[in-house]
Amino acid sequence: MAPMSQEDLEWFKSTFHPIPRPQLPEDAIEYSLYLIPSDPAPAVTDAVAETRARLQEVQKSASELSKKWLKGYIWQREGFGLEITKENGITLLRGRTNYGDSIEDEWVIVYLLRELTKKHKDLWVKVIDSDGEFLLIEAAESLPSWLEPDVADNRVWIHDGQLVIIKPKHDRKKVTEKISVEDARKIIVEEPKRLMRSAKIEEEAFYRLRKYPQRISENMHCALVTIPRKIAYLLHQKPAYISPAVEAFYTRDPIALRPLKAKGTSNLTFPPEDLVTVSAKFTRVGYAQLKSQDFPAPQAWIGKLPSKTDRKAYARAETGMKVTCGFEMFVSDPQNQDKAAVREIKMLLEDIDTGDEKLPTDEEIKSWDHREDDEKWLDISYDDLESELRGKARDRSAKPGAFGDQNAQENLRRIVARFEEFLNDDSADIEGAHFLGESDTDDGDDDDELSSDGEDKDLGFHEGPRPSGRVEELDSESEEDDSQQIEELARQMEAELRPTGVLDLNDRSADKSAGKGKSVKGKAPMRTNEGPDQDDNSESEVDDAEADEDINVNLAKNLLESLQSQAGMPGPGGNLIGIMGMKMPRDDRG
Repeated sequence: MAPMSQEDLEWFKSTFHPIPRPQLPEDAIEYSLYLIPSDPAPAVTDAVAETRARLQEVQKSASELSKKWLKGYIWQREGFGLEITKENGITLLRGRTNYGDSIEDEWVIVYLLRELTKKHKDLWVKVIDSDGEFLLIEAAESLPSWLEPDVADNRVWIHDGQLVIIKPKHDRKKVTEKISVEDARKIIVEEPKRLMRSAKIEEEAFYRLRKYPQRISENMHCALVTIPRKIAYLLHQKPAYISPAVEAFYTRDPIALRPLKAKGTSNLTFPPEDLVTVSAKFTRVGYAQLKSQDFPAPQAWIGKLPSKTDRKAYARAETGMKVTCGFEMFVSDPQNQDKAAVREIKMLLEDIDTGDEKLPTDEEIKSWDHREDDEKWLDISYDDLESELRGKARDRSAKPGAFGDQNAQENLRRIVARFEEFLNDDSADIEGAHFLGESDTDDGDDDDELSSDGEDKDLGFHEGPRPSGRVEELDSESEEDDSQQIEELARQMEAELRPTGVLDLNDRSADKSAGKGKSVKGKAPMRTNEGPDQDDNSESEVDDAEADEDINVNLAKNLLESLQSQAGMPGPGGNLIGIMGMKMPRDDRG
């Protein structure tokens, strides 16, 4: 074969593109663990074998941490795991976890990884999700101006329990330097002066971990449910089966529902017979998903539920019916037949049918733990909105997730800030509603968006924390359709809220200086009960703050009442909240 000419070589270079790694799926976190000694490692006979042995030690430590902190923990979708792999000649540990709707699962993993780096001093961890460098998004308010998304890849690491950021080679206002993993590894070893450790950035990035590991157990919820004895047996064998069953119920479609629509119970794997009441452990997200769904009793369940006059028994039976239907759909759906959990369940049921295993007796079930947790964390208290927005929870002993918990306050504040931003954005039109902290460089009215040198900068990471940990962007390909939808939803929302007076932002806001009385685009509200920089002696600022809170309370109350009036059905309030990239639980109290 004749050698390639220079022209052919240039053509080949211009047309050859390495196959990129597949993009992370939505709601997934990927973590890569590298061994990078601070000093050059002495030569060894078999460096690869030595590295593998050290990585196996890390795997063992990870297993020990999981046993210590995750005993009885149930993952929403997938669990934490590390596998030895090789990439570009480097042997490392890697794992990927799809956490579904449970953002807390993602932070449990971050906590475990941070603890691992404390135990293994030569371990450096890189963690990303479908939003990219999400730790930087969490710390958006504290980042240096040069650190923008287009240059952030491979710069953020966890080492020795700390957040480490690789600075650019040259100190410039605008940084264009991008680095690879190989570049990062080399810098860590050879240029330690480029490693930035900031207590402020780290505190913001790891803010959700401030109550760990105690918080881990609070991600679970135990409830009494009335279910067939077969399912009670399955859950006693492996409580984690509850998660795929709940997800099957929550994401059901007409095909999955077919087994439940048939007359009679002969084709059901779990007919509503031989019912027992047991305690089941759920993830909080899963339990909320189960409780929030209106689900008429299938044909086989009609007449099986107790009278609604016995509210407690009915609630347990209704929840049990949903769990049972979830198991039925999960096991019978053709697309699930290759899943490990389905194979395991079928093997357990086969053992029962053959007599190799026996179902638990009533006496045995009585000896089980029958824990039932309080459900107050599911409630939305409209009466407490004002005190919550001002950081004055009535019950300071409230559990995390209830109003009275700082996380709930922050989420509520963010929702109000986003919606208030939309209402107050005079420059927003059909093609420019700034829902998601998008930068607006057309008018330059917002001095808070200027950098220290007076340069109007793109918001990037500096757009503030994501609502519920996620930022979603409007699809540019359907921009015209989305704009029409936004305009229509805005009209409906205005018509719904106008009679309440919430849209009449009166003279209190008119008297405020620029940047006050409404949230700055892309800036998250300040956390409550924090901030040594606050000036308690400034009466005018206190008055302004109280006036702002009054507007926020009014807005939040009417917005939530609008959501409540929908009773879980589609409507302008819920649709607009969804367009803004946020979710609100339904008020199910009736």
